[in-house]
Amino acid sequence: MPVETPPRAPLPRLRSLLFVPGDRPDRMAKAAALDADALILDLEDSVTLAAKPAARAAIAAFLAEPRHQLLFVRINPLDSGLAADDLAAVLGARPDGIVLPKAEGGASLAALDAHLAGDMLILPIATETPAAVFAMGSYGGVSKRLCGLTWGAEDLPAAIGASTSRESDGSYTAPYQLARSLTLFGAHAAGVAAIETVYPDFRDLDGLAVYAARGRRDGFTGMMAIHPSQVPVINAAFSPSADDIARAQAIVDLFAANPGAGALSMDGRMIDAPHLKAALALLARA
Repeated sequence: MPVETPPRAPLPRLRSLLFVPGDRPDRMAKAAALDADALILDLEDSVTLAAKPAARAAIAAFLAEPRHQLLFVRINPLDSGLAADDLAAVLGARPDGIVLPKAEGGASLAALDAHLAGDMLILPIATETPAAVFAMGSYGGVSKRLCGLTWGAEDLPAAIGASTSRESDGSYTAPYQLARSLTLFGAHAAGVAAIETVYPDFRDLDGLAVYAARGRRDGFTGMMAIHPSQVPVINAAFSPSADDIARAQAIVDLFAANPGAGALSMDGRMIDAPHLKAALALLARA
C-alpha cells in the first residue's frame, strides 16, 4: 500500500522580512525589537569574504537567544564553496529557516532539503541566474520545507551583461517584469507565499507604500525590507484593512445564505466562485 504523506503544517505569516548583515550583531539586537515577521540574517552579499567566519559565529550566538520573530539565515549559494561552512555554523542553533540564493528550481530545493532536519523552512531567491527563470514551475511537491518564493533584480542583469534592470523612472524593464511575474505564479502554483523583492530607496517611504500596495494588488503576500523604517509600511500594505475584512465577510455570508447560487449580486456587481475564494483567503490571512 502507498505510504501517505503527512499534511504540511500551516505556513507562518510572512508580511515583512528584514535583512540584517550577519557581521553586525548590534543591528541584530535592534532588529529583534521590531515588528518584522521575520529577520533574514545575511551571510551572503552584505558580508565580505574575510568577515564571513565572524558573521557565522555572530549569527549562531544570536540564534541561541530567546526569539519572538522567525529567524532565517541567508547562506551563500550551494555551488559557492561556502554554503557547507555556513550550514555547519548555524544549523545547530536551529534557525527557523534558510534563505537560498541563486536557487535554480526544485533541484536546488531538494539539495538543500537533504542537509536540514526538523521543521526548518526554505525560502529560495528564485530569479538570480538565467537557468533559474526557466525552473520557476518546478518547486511544487519537492519539499514541505518550502515556505515561499522571492526574487531579486540585481544579480540577474549582472549575470547576463545587462546594464540595468530599471527604466529611468525606476520601473522594471521587460525582462525583469517577466522574472517578477514568474516568481508570483511559481509561488502560487507551489501553494506558498509570494514575497516581493526589496525597495532600494529606504528614505522614500511614500514610494515604498505605492510599491508594496502594487505588490499586494498583484498577488504578493509579503515583501523583503532592507531598513527598519520600511517594516511598518510593509506590514500595513500586506495586512487586510477593516474594510477589506468586512467586505470579505459580507461575500462569505451572502454565499452562505444562498447555498445553491453560482453567482450573486452585491453592491450592484456580480460576484461568483472566484470572489468567494478570494474572500475566504483574505479572512484566513486576517
